[in-house]
Amino acid sequence: MTPIIVGLTGGIGSGKTTVANFFKDLGVPVYIADTEAKALMNRSKIIKRKLVQLFGDQAYIDASLNKPFIASQIFNNKALLQQMNAIVHPKVAKHFANWVKKQESDYVISEAAIIFENGSYKKYDVIITVVAPEDVRLKRVVKRDDSSSEKVKAIMKNQWSDKQKTELSDFVITNVNLEGTRHQVGKIHAKILNSATNH
Repeated sequence: MTPIIVGLTGGIGSGKTTVANFFKDLGVPVYIADTEAKALMNRSKIIKRKLVQLFGDQAYIDASLNKPFIASQIFNNKALLQQMNAIVHPKVAKHFANWVKKQESDYVISEAAIIFENGSYKKYDVIITVVAPEDVRLKRVVKRDDSSSEKVKAIMKNQWSDKQKTELSDFVITNVNLEGTRHQVGKIHAKILNSATNH
């Protein structure tokens, strides 16, 4: 039986990883797309070759992805970002499909930041969006990434608004305090398991 595929998303600083970990605690297999994408960018010879063609030799240092350089290149360059995603995303999608086949669970979660922005949201059976007030998200990211609020705001501007995302989501988790978030995760978990039984 194919498991239900759940997409877990949310804007920067909303707390997707925290929510993903709560689902993991309940025994749900979770695929972190960003982590897997970075691993593939370091591992796949095809991706490496194409990224060097796109960004030049500085894309890698000692065979490892030069993350600060790539980030600086795509920061305000949408076309370059799209070209990079066109190289990486299909490989990640293939890797995810193979991963799903190995899971023995009623449902699995793919945690990914831009499923609405890149149109991949249509591929999921269920979508959960994590939201939090913008000022809370801003504080979290500035603290976490040691980043400037201007930089974080620029990233936010490139992402869909919470309103746009929630209108296309099956479930919305408001992540302001941990206990409340954990409680919401538990309720959604029960609902998805219930629909899996009737799947």
